[in-house]
Amino acid sequence: MLELEPATNVLAGLVVGVSDKQLQAPTPCTESTLGDLLDHVDGLSMAFTASATKSAREGGGRSSADASRLGSDWRTRIPERLAGLAGAWRNEAAWEGMTRAGGRELPANVVGAVAINELVVHGWDIAVASGQAFTCEPELLEAAYGFVQDTVTRFPQGSAGLFGAPVPVADSAPLLDRLIALTGRNPAWQPPA
Repeated sequence: MLELEPATNVLAGLVVGVSDKQLQAPTPCTESTLGDLLDHVDGLSMAFTASATKSAREGGGRSSADASRLGSDWRTRIPERLAGLAGAWRNEAAWEGMTRAGGRELPANVVGAVAINELVVHGWDIAVASGQAFTCEPELLEAAYGFVQDTVTRFPQGSAGLFGAPVPVADSAPLLDRLIALTGRNPAWQPPA
């Protein structure tokens, strides 16, 4: 059981730091704009909260990635939902037994690891796409790396819907760079000039 609040706090701060003019900006997720990615974070916040509480997701359905769905209150709504996500996973019962995620029944501790990965990697995505600094607690970074490393061992060419084939980086690269590279992103990615 890990505390997700440090990651949700970082991500919430990054969300608030995105300007309206940046919503159409490209991201390391090549098919998503920054606005699309914000909508995805909004949806995954609700989905992983429902997974933690082992309840039906508010509004049902899968997380989208569509900036047109953001609405005008996204700078307050997304941080509130991220706080709810952290609070839900603070309960020890969230990590026990089985729960649903992505339409599948999975062990709750695996779903918790997926949630950590989503928070960390999409936090990095939003930070680099919007020109903000990214930080991550070492234990959360290690948990995300362990989850992705395990997934890449099973799916060396990437995992559809999660991430692409790993990008090569030096073994001596910082752990964050190695995590990002394992997800199929270039850790040196920068927005076009």
